[in-house]
Amino acid sequence: MVRSSNYLGYSGCRPFSVERNMKLFNGRLLAVGILIAVGGVIAAPVAVKAAKCGTTDTLTVAQMSWFSGGVMAFVTKTILEKGYGCKVQLQPADTVPTASTMLTRGRPDIAPEMWISLIPDVWERIEKSGKYFVAGQLYENGGVLGWWVPDYVAKEHPQLKSISDLKDNWKLFAEPGEPNKGRLYNGPPGWGGSVVTANLFKALGLGKTYKLFSAGSGANLQAAIARKVAQKKPIVTFYWEPTAVISRYNLVRLQTPPYDAQKYACLSQTDCANPQVTGWQITRIDVAVATRLKKSAPAVVEFLSKMRIPNKAMNEVLAWGDSNTASLKDTADYFFKTYPNVWTQWVPADAAEAIKASLK
Repeated sequence: MVRSSNYLGYSGCRPFSVERNMKLFNGRLLAVGILIAVGGVIAAPVAVKAAKCGTTDTLTVAQMSWFSGGVMAFVTKTILEKGYGCKVQLQPADTVPTASTMLTRGRPDIAPEMWISLIPDVWERIEKSGKYFVAGQLYENGGVLGWWVPDYVAKEHPQLKSISDLKDNWKLFAEPGEPNKGRLYNGPPGWGGSVVTANLFKALGLGKTYKLFSAGSGANLQAAIARKVAQKKPIVTFYWEPTAVISRYNLVRLQTPPYDAQKYACLSQTDCANPQVTGWQITRIDVAVATRLKKSAPAVVEFLSKMRIPNKAMNEVLAWGDSNTASLKDTADYFFKTYPNVWTQWVPADAAEAIKASLK
């Protein structure tokens, strides 16, 4: 469980006395005056002035269920709280339900890692409503989704190169409890990639020889991959990058046909009536922001519009977090300490100094 330690504790309180406190205050002023008079130098701590948030409302930030999405939620929270003095609340989220609450309730205020291209029809409705806009693209090279196998599977079975080859190689992925069918691991419900995978599974006609298996959660899916790789056993699974999983477990992406926008638009819908095979879209991963913040918190919007991270840097951050079993907050702190050349470009100098001070 990830916990935040941002709190202030007060203890040993005494009744407030105006007379007593004025005496203490005047006494301290007199002491300061004497020191200055004799040439003493007082080294008072310099308070770092943070940029103003612009709103007293609590800003809600989507904390996606996957690792990078959770880390980026904490990165955003830290910058808003420590750099801009905002009140922030993280909101557990996934792509599809978050899009739904954006459209119906206007929440959350900010989704720092929104896979908009996985929900094109819904996002089009959201944009037309005027409630949200894309502040910018989070990762420089976008997101790469697909079905992946470990590198040792690809080397030992050169006939398995594309998603179309799965039908004839189902025995390779059969489970002991279900020897008559292979298993294709899917993400949990709520992931946009899970919807595309389910429709692509139908389009390829894999139902006769495979079982589409939902891991139930992102953590369970990663654990299944880790377990199979540790045992050097075959697995085919939905996943994406940038993530620590791809690099840590040396996963190889199965080839796909060329991307077709019209076919993919259908695959991204839960009620796709006629799913057809197409390649995955190389997705933009965007920072989605409530339009009302343009007026109430323009400085925040300016910061969010500058958020952009090199894919290589994020892969390294996630791999560190995964290898050290670090919490989301600790991984976010590692990002701040390791890549100041990246995030300090997003915020004014005073905000950057306030954030740095909070990490010590």
